Amino acid sequence: MTFVEGPARVRVPATSANLGPGFDTLGLALDLHDRLEAEVTAGGLVVEVRGYGEGEVPLDDRHLVVRAMRATFDRLGKQPPGLRLSCTNVIPHARGLGSSSAAIVAGVWLARELVAGGRLLLDDAALLDLAARLEGHPDNVAPALLGGFVISGQDADGSFWAVPGSVDPRVGVVVFVPTTPVETEAARGLLPAVVPHGDAAANAGRAALLVAALSSHPEELLRATEDRLHQEYRRPAMPASLALVEELRADGIPAVISGAGPTVLAFADGPGSVTTEGLLAHCPEGWTGRALAVTGVGAAPDDHGP
Repeated sequence: MTFVEGPARVRVPATSANLGPGFDTLGLALDLHDRLEAEVTAGGLVVEVRGYGEGEVPLDDRHLVVRAMRATFDRLGKQPPGLRLSCTNVIPHARGLGSSSAAIVAGVWLARELVAGGRLLLDDAALLDLAARLEGHPDNVAPALLGGFVISGQDADGSFWAVPGSVDPRVGVVVFVPTTPVETEAARGLLPAVVPHGDAAANAGRAALLVAALSSHPEELLRATEDRLHQEYRRPAMPASLALVEELRADGIPAVISGAGPTVLAFADGPGSVTTEGLLAHCPEGWTGRALAVTGVGAAPDDHGP
């Protein structure tokens, strides 16, 4: 196995998982991208970070992108003599917009590109499986890798799968990002070990409806985004976010907690819905409101670099 000369560059989108009832299985890629560049060197490790995480994340082998790259090189059978990595991060950290999944997907993608014939040695299905194993679940890494709306899961044998869905062009998204982060592990720690059978059945129906609502029936998004499995249990970690979700839904706006939170995601521009501009007026003071398109492109070469 040989390494290629020169840098590899990638842009990876932010993602929103769960989307209400699709806990750990539904995810959406959003038009907000981290940009990264990596190259093999004669020795050592150099990590540069600009934007989110600058001055906060480790700049050694503990860096999440580096860990993902190392795992991919191990899968391919050889570690490089040295690495240089440059990251420009615009996806907020610990806000429920898939920053860790973007880092993992960037790492596995870059490592594969730095190996001659890497795409033949590790196809997209194997790359998805590796990324999901590193993250622990596929709901964010799948849309980060594939783009668009993705239904994903894990089989009994431990293998991961992902199936792309479709999104009606009328559907728009607005995210409301609070200043205070919530770590995913802390949010997961609030979930009960079991839930009532009725709640599980209700969520199954809503998740199925959500696939149809996003693809061709956006007028059903309010009903389709109802959740009984995870959001209410997480209220102690993000009371202001749940209050905003309730306020928006009372006004007929399909709103959910994005991933493990605390960002709130609202769908707009469907029949009977307000515009993205109207939605931004609901942004709480001190929060950041942003209208984002759904992007059909996942991790891809970045001609402009980080």
